[in-house]
Amino acid sequence: MNAKHYMRLAIERARETMNKGLGGPFGAVVVDKDGHVFVASNSVLGDCDPTAHAEINAIRMACEANGTHDLTGAVLYATGHPCPMCLSACIWANIKDVYYAARAEDAEKIGFRDDRIYHYLEGGHQDKSVLTIEEIGREEALKLYEEYAEIEHTLY
Repeated sequence: MNAKHYMRLAIERARETMNKGLGGPFGAVVVDKDGHVFVASNSVLGDCDPTAHAEINAIRMACEANGTHDLTGAVLYATGHPCPMCLSACIWANIKDVYYAARAEDAEKIGFRDDRIYHYLEGGHQDKSVLTIEEIGREEALKLYEEYAEIEHTLY
């Protein structure tokens, strides 16, 4: 199978769930290093979960099926340019190859606001109308971090 086939799978799944009112026009496919295919779509509305983006859902499926958090060697196909959350998820999952169909400005034209997040990040987190973020309780948290550093654990 080729990239266009995987993109078609993502588009078909997105159309299906979009027409059921479960989420927007977003679908994604993860193909793991062994060639297993995981197809998902945006289910934000159906799941009442703002993180249920197609890419996140596909990554979760692939990780669960593979029993790992590390999808090194996997490829992701998405119907739209991944938002900052989904791009971060790809990086956390070690997915290095991402293909997308529609651009971020195409999503903006139909009402999606990824650009607001990009501007917030690019502006150094200064726009308090988007989000306020403040440090509190650092000393206690550092003790927790020290405890973690002392126990046997897997880095991710």
